[in-house]
This record gives sequence, structure tokens and C-alpha cells, in this order.
Amino acid sequence: MMEEGQQSSSINFVPCIRWIKRGVASERPTQVQLTKDELSKIIKDNREKLEEDARNIAGEPMEAEQTAGDEYNFEKYDEDDNENAESVIGITSLATEVEDDADDDSEKEDDIIKPTDNLILAARVEKDASVLEVHIYNEEEESFYVHHDILLPSFPLCLEWLNYEPNMPKGNYCAVGSMSPIIEVWDIDLVNILEPAFTLGRPASRKKNKERIGHSDAVLALAWNKTFDHIMASGSVDHTILLWDMERKTPNTTITAFDEKIQCLDWHRLEAQTLLAGGCDATARIFDCRTPETHQQWDLDGEAERLCWNPLEPFMFIAGTSKGTVQCFDCRKGQLWSIEAHSKEVTGLAVSDRCPGLMVTASPDEMVKTWDYTAEVAPRLVQEKEYKMGNIHCLELCPDAPFVVALGGDNKSHNFTVFDLRNEDMIKHTFAERNLVQLVAEDSGEGASSGS
Repeated sequence: MMEEGQQSSSINFVPCIRWIKRGVASERPTQVQLTKDELSKIIKDNREKLEEDARNIAGEPMEAEQTAGDEYNFEKYDEDDNENAESVIGITSLATEVEDDADDDSEKEDDIIKPTDNLILAARVEKDASVLEVHIYNEEEESFYVHHDILLPSFPLCLEWLNYEPNMPKGNYCAVGSMSPIIEVWDIDLVNILEPAFTLGRPASRKKNKERIGHSDAVLALAWNKTFDHIMASGSVDHTILLWDMERKTPNTTITAFDEKIQCLDWHRLEAQTLLAGGCDATARIFDCRTPETHQQWDLDGEAERLCWNPLEPFMFIAGTSKGTVQCFDCRKGQLWSIEAHSKEVTGLAVSDRCPGLMVTASPDEMVKTWDYTAEVAPRLVQEKEYKMGNIHCLELCPDAPFVVALGGDNKSHNFTVFDLRNEDMIKHTFAERNLVQLVAEDSGEGASSGS
């Protein structure tokens, strides 16, 4: 975390990450080549939007306990946004890079994305800039490098992968929730892009007599519905959950059950209408989105920092809290177990969908812990290790390689890494004989329907 008095020039950390399954990315991403005149026009056209977004964020401050940036102590994050809009987006330096490097880069072998490659999306905040990095990870070749990156106009808080764009074939996209109320959806198969494929939300404008569409404050959580592939759920500092109809780019449903910020969302894998949500009111709630007025609710030991369904137990979900506890619930029975997992909040929580009993947690206490659990018995700690990442902000298991983990932290010189848990003898010994669950079609991210 950024300490009091620390200068923005020393900031370099990864707040959120997302894996992309093998085989969904284009083998040869399209290089977008713009002339300097075209870049100048884009700068001119977007300057007013950037300045308006900056005013919307900075002009209506929330109470201290309701500010998304408090997690990173960015009290002065929005100061001078109007003056620095171009430098924040990094658009000036890109103007020379596009023409000079595009031809050379297109010939590089590293530009080709292989069927055995995983992509990893890593949001990086460095100095005054926010960037979405697209990394290549190949388990067979043991290769790991940045393929391309996308400059973001606002501080990123959460990422979600999806294959949906209105009126387009299935593709490879990333939705970004940020300090702005506007959700941006970027096409990952395009290189050197300056604008998202589409956005969800619109700020109010008295000048243009336009009403606000969507959230009124920062977006902290996103969840794409793989079954009804035009539906995206978003949770915000404004205490609401919106269910977006991405075909129309408008919220179809607004859920107002929470009295605090919503920080976690997860759709059920088998019941496409069922949404798990949690926030700063120390509760976890399950909604049937056909009738969201009523819901189930469970009390947590602290604020919900991470929530996820157990992919191998359809009635079970697991919560990581601000008190460092990990709690497991059965929707029919209530709490099954609770453990004191970390000395600080749980910022990483991953439950394997391939290896029964494998759970990994992480925290700003700088520890990554691997656990062995069963449905109704509290987990046994298998391994704990410090990866020299500083405060750990995010953790995810690879969807194709069940023991490979990606980790994001705030150590300036070492804040993003990928590692195989089986390199640890205790973990390898514990899980070596487990029968791995085979991947199923649902996990490919192909929506079954675009109906409601």
C-alpha cells in the first residue's frame, strides 16, 4: 500500500489480474496502425470526455469510509486530472511508437499466440499511468512475457473476461471496472488500440441535457454470465448491483439490498440466474435474479474481500474477509467452518475446479498459503510461503493448468509472477494422487443463450 508521504513516482503495483483460457485468443492479433493526424484527432475528440470524467470523479467526494481509493490511500489521486489527462493515458508517447514499431513487431515470432498459450491480463498502476498488460504464459515451453498492453484512462479496480460484443461474432474481451463509474470493454485481439470496443454507463451532463446511465461511483466488482452471455453484473461504491443488458448497453435490473459498497460478485456455474454478492456490510447474499427483491443472507466475520462458489460443490461458497478469516457456507445448512487464515485481510482466494480439495489464499501480510479441505471439515494448512511480492493484492489459478498460480503485489521490482505450486514438495506430495476433474464445455466461456 502507498504510505503517507510516498510520491506517485514510486508507485508500481498490480491491483487485479485475470487468466484467459487457451484457444480463445486470435492467433495473430490485429495491429491497429494510426497516422499522427488520426492520433491528433483522437486526442482532440477525447480530451473533453477525459476532463468531464475527471470532474465527475473529483467533484462529488464520498465520505471517507465510502471511498474506493482508501484501500490504496490515494486521497490525492484525482488532483490535477484536468491538466494531466493526456499524460495519464500515455497517448503522447504512443504517437511515435505506432508508426515506427508496428511493422517490425508484426514479424516477431512472439506476436503469434499459440493454441497452448494462456493469456494473463494484469492491470498495472505505475506512477501516474494505468495500463492493462496482456501476458503470454506457455506451460510447456516455460515462457512468460508481455505480448502487448492497453493504456487505461482511469485507475483499474477489477477485471472480467468475456467473449461478447453486441452484434459481433464471439471474441476476446476484457471489461475493466475503475475509479470511473463507466465500465470499459476492450478488445484483447487488437494491438495499439486507444479506445474500448464499447462502454457500459454514461455520466450525467447538464450541458447536453443527458441523464446518468449506470453507476454513480467507482466499480469494484464485475461478473459475466457465461450462460446468458449478454448479461454482466457490476457492483459499486454506490451500494448497488446492476445487471447490464450489454446488447442494449443499459441496466436491466438494479439491486439495492446492500447499505455499503459491493466488492465481490460470482455467478453460479449451474444455476445461471443465481448471483453471489458481498460487500463492506460484513454480509454475503445470494440473489435469484429473476426475483431479486428477496434473497438469502449470511453474516461474515468482517467485510467481504473475496467471495466464490466452490466449483465442485454446487451448494457451497467460500468467503475471505477483512479480518483475515476464511469462512465456508452451505446454502442449505449455514456456516460449515471458519479459519483464521491470515493476519491481515484476505485479498486472494482461489478454489480449484480441477483438483478436489485445493484452495489457495493470499494477503497483504505477504504470505501465500495452500490448503487441503473437504466439504464439511476445516482446511489443513499444507504450505505457506512468502514470495517477496510486498502487499499481495490479487491471486488466480490458471484455468488450464490446475496448479499454476498468478500473483500480483506492490513490490516495485517484483510485483507480478506466475509459479507452479508443485514446485513445493509438501504441495506435490499432498495432491499428487488426486484424480483431476476433466474440463467441461461450460468452462470454455461459450454462452449457451442470449435470451433472458
